[in-house]
Amino acid sequence: MAFQRRRNHYYHRFRFLIPFILAISGSLLLFFAVLSFLAPSPNDSDHSRRIPPVQFDAASVEEIGVSHFRVPRNGARSARDLWTSRNAKFYSGCTIASNKFQKASAITHPNRYLLIATSGGLNQQRTGITDAVVAARILNATLVVPKLDQKSFWRDSSNFSEIFDVDWFVSFLSRDVKIIHQLPKRGGKTWNTHSMRVPRKCSERCYQTRVLPVLLKRHAIQLSKFDYRLANRLETDLQKLRCRVNYHALKFTDPIQKMGENLVQRMRARSNHYIALHLRFEPDMLAFSGCYYGGGEKERGELGAIRRRWKTLHQASNPDKERRHGKCPLTPEEVGLMLRALGYGQDVHIYVASGEVYGGEETLAPLKALFPNFHSKETIASKEELEKFSSYSSRMAALDFIVCDESDVFVTNNNGNMARILAGRRRYFGHKPTIRPNAKKLYRLFLNRANMTWRAFSSRVRTYQRGFMGEPNEVRPGRGEFHENPSPCICADTKPRPNSDSGTRTYGKGDIITPRRDEPATIDDQNNDYEPERGDSDEEEEPADFQDKGPFNVTSLDYDANNSEEPELEEMLSD
Repeated sequence: MAFQRRRNHYYHRFRFLIPFILAISGSLLLFFAVLSFLAPSPNDSDHSRRIPPVQFDAASVEEIGVSHFRVPRNGARSARDLWTSRNAKFYSGCTIASNKFQKASAITHPNRYLLIATSGGLNQQRTGITDAVVAARILNATLVVPKLDQKSFWRDSSNFSEIFDVDWFVSFLSRDVKIIHQLPKRGGKTWNTHSMRVPRKCSERCYQTRVLPVLLKRHAIQLSKFDYRLANRLETDLQKLRCRVNYHALKFTDPIQKMGENLVQRMRARSNHYIALHLRFEPDMLAFSGCYYGGGEKERGELGAIRRRWKTLHQASNPDKERRHGKCPLTPEEVGLMLRALGYGQDVHIYVASGEVYGGEETLAPLKALFPNFHSKETIASKEELEKFSSYSSRMAALDFIVCDESDVFVTNNNGNMARILAGRRRYFGHKPTIRPNAKKLYRLFLNRANMTWRAFSSRVRTYQRGFMGEPNEVRPGRGEFHENPSPCICADTKPRPNSDSGTRTYGKGDIITPRRDEPATIDDQNNDYEPERGDSDEEEEPADFQDKGPFNVTSLDYDANNSEEPELEEMLSD
C-alpha cells in the first residue's frame, strides 16, 4: 500500500509538468519551422560554402581587407625567427664512406657496362642519374654517362653535358664508380646493348638477381625509363654515395650556374631575405591531380580535356574529395594567406618558380596584392639574357632550381620531384626553412575563414603547420622518399657549427666534405609517404561544395597527342 501511495504521489506531480513540456516542445517546433523557411536554397548554401575570395580596399593604407577579417600589412605576429630553423646549427651533412667501402678500381669488373636512359623533366632525371651511379656500384659495373630523356612531355633536346658539368661528374666520383663518356668499340664495331627495365624501388638483391645475370651474359645493358628504380632502404655506404652524387657531383654547367647566380644576386639586391615559391598551379598539374577549384563547367571541361590526352588517366570521379584529403595544390591566394598568417609581411620579396598559371593574372592577383614584391626569372632578367635557355625546359628549370635552393625560405605547393629534391638538399646544407602546406587541415580552415577573426585564423594556421616547416627531426629518419629526407647523410653535432656564409653555393667544386663520426641510419619502409613527427589527426571532414569562381583561360599545352612516348602520371605531376 505504501508503494502504491508513493507512485500516485509522483504521478500527480508529473501531471502538472505535462502542459509545460508541451509548450516548450511547441515553441521549438515553431522555431525550426521559421528557421527552415528562412534558410537559403541548396544552391545558395553551396555558394556560402565556397572558400571566400580576398577583397581589397582601394584606399587601404594600413590593412588589406580579406572577407570578414583584416590582414595586417606586417602579417601575423610570430615568436620564432621567420628566416632560420631552430637547432639547425647542431646538424650538418656528412657523406664520407666507411673504411669498408672499397675504391672503384678494386671492385669494377671488366666487360660490365651499364647504360641508363632517364625519364621525365630535370628533377626526375636527377633522381635517375643519382640512383644510376649506385646501381653501377651494386653491379660492380662501369657506368656510361646517362642519357637524358628527349622525347617525353618536356621536349628538351639537351644532353647530359649541356645541363651538368660532365667532367666534374666523372672526376668527382672516380673513387666510387668508374664512369666513361661513351661505350667503347667491340672488335672495331658498335656494341649491341640489351635494353631492359627494372621494377620501381628495386633493392640490392633485386639488381643482383634480375639485372646481374643479364649483364654477365650480355656485358652491356641499358636500363630504360630509369626513375625511382632504386629502393629507399639500402646499406648506409650506398646511401651516402647517393648523397655524394646528388649534392656534390651534379654541378650545373657554367652558363646555367652563372645565370642562376645572377638571379640570386638580383633578389639579394632587392632584399636581405626572400622567399622562393614553387607554385605548381599550371593547367597540367591541376588536370592530373584531378582537383576542382570552383570554375564550374568551364574548368571541368578544360581540365577534363587535358586528362583525356593520356590513356593512363581516368576522369576524376570526385574532385572535391581530393581537395578535402589534402591532395591538391593550394590556390595562389591560399598560399599568400598561409604565409601572411605565418608572420611574413607585405614587404617580403617572393620569387615564384612556375610555368603559365591556370587562370593567368586573375588567379595571381590576390597573391600579388598580399605580396606586391613579386618576382620571377622573367621579371628580373631580360629576354636577351634568357634567350639561350628559354627553348629548353630543363635549362629554365635549372635556373629556378638555383634561385629556390639559395632562398632563405622555400615554399613548395606540391610534393613532386623538385620539391623533394630541394627539401632534401636544404636539409643537407643546413636545414634552411622549407615550408610544405598541411593542405588537408588548411583546406577546412580556408573554407570557414569567413566566420573567423584574423587573429584566430593565423593562430590555427601556425598550429596546423607545425611539423611542416623543415625543422630538424621533423621527419623521422627513414620515412618518406630518400631524396626528400636523406637522414643517413645528416649528422648531429654536440657543439653548434659556425654560421655558414649565405652566399651562392657552387654546386660541387666549392663544397667540402668533412669527415665526422656518423650516427647509424634508421631505415623504414621504402613505400611510406612523407610523415611529419607531429601527427596529423583524422578529424571529421566537412563536405565541400563550390560554385563558379568565374571564367579561366587555358592556353594549349605543347604536347603531341600522337607521340608514342606517353608520359607517366608521376612524371607529369612532379617536375
